[in-house]
Amino acid sequence: MGRRRAPELYRAPFPLYALQVDPSTGLLIAAGGGGAAKTGIKNGVHFLQLEQINGRLSASLLHTHDTETRATMNLALAGNILAAGQDAHCQLLRFQTLQPKGKSKAEKAGTKEQGPRQRKGAAPPETKSGAETHQEGVELRVENLQAVQTDFSPDPLQKVVCCNHDNTLLATGGTDGCVRVWKVPSLEKVLEFKAHEGEIEDLALGPDGKLVTVGWDLKAFVWQKDQLVTQLHWQENGPTFSNTPYRYQACRFGQVPDQPTGLRLFTVQIPHKRLRQPPPCYLTAWDGSTFLPLRTKPCGHEVISCLTVSESGTFLGLGTVTGSVAIYIAFSLQRLYYVREAHGIVVTDVAFLPEKGRGPELLGSHETALFSVAVDSRCQLHLLPSRRSVPVWLLLLLCVGLIVMTILLLQSAFPGFL
Repeated sequence: MGRRRAPELYRAPFPLYALQVDPSTGLLIAAGGGGAAKTGIKNGVHFLQLEQINGRLSASLLHTHDTETRATMNLALAGNILAAGQDAHCQLLRFQTLQPKGKSKAEKAGTKEQGPRQRKGAAPPETKSGAETHQEGVELRVENLQAVQTDFSPDPLQKVVCCNHDNTLLATGGTDGCVRVWKVPSLEKVLEFKAHEGEIEDLALGPDGKLVTVGWDLKAFVWQKDQLVTQLHWQENGPTFSNTPYRYQACRFGQVPDQPTGLRLFTVQIPHKRLRQPPPCYLTAWDGSTFLPLRTKPCGHEVISCLTVSESGTFLGLGTVTGSVAIYIAFSLQRLYYVREAHGIVVTDVAFLPEKGRGPELLGSHETALFSVAVDSRCQLHLLPSRRSVPVWLLLLLCVGLIVMTILLLQSAFPGFL
């Protein structure tokens, strides 16, 4: 039996580092680049239109936004505004889809779309990704808004950006260990504080305003504005040996399914040092109010590189440094889907197809869809088939049938039993 393979949805002309999906428009946004080095590798943000074609989910290039000499390493989505981490800066982009009236305008839009593709010399990769199936007449307008420096270490780099629940604020973290919170879209700074000694690896904003940060100092903190609420204690109570130091690699908040006010925090712990016989990585679910660990399970010996949570909090998506991709049930931390070395190189970001907006239309008969991007310039699609479930009424009917059949068998074997 051959190795399971994930379908390639799109291939960009540059390494991909960040990924977002806009629920209202169904746009898949992938970004990356070769940076400032004069290697001939471009830098850009690609906007892909997702569509169901002949029962299959396809992506076509709708718009290419050139970021000149800056590669986008991380993304956050606030409505129709993108926050792009580029070197030590955060650049805001506003995008808007337009539906021209009349055939001539649609044809004109299609002609414009061919121009940039030819100039960039990326026609072969885009044709492979299915760009010929793009929606006719759909235009996308992208404009640069404000930009601000968000990291001030000797070798500055913004490593993570995320938005709050109502898209009015965004938080950034980087190599100087400081958290900075900014208004959207003015980028007026409203908060700055030192969160970690060393680099911030990841951060997550909860709906109640709490902020979780994880860093290279092996610590994870919960903040309310700039006040420390608590520290996460996993290593002290976790299923690891005391002589094997672990650090937090990623953190994400997620809803509790069927509980509108319920909240969970999910973290990934990886070995801080690489060993000849690598110990397992761990996935942990925490109570979103007390921040006590609820459940922790090993998730393999491949080092985890990225984590995401589905919109309803039902599924977790993981990528590894060896290119593997997995989907877990958030409640039990049970693995449902796994493709070993899907990319063959480090997975840089993963994102679920939203469950609102155009999500159900694009999902079709599948239970969920996960997108992954990697340094190999590819965006892959991971579909989880719907798990078959037996209706309760059918189970009750079967139970009644078994009881009746048992009584009849007993009556035939032992006359006068009843």
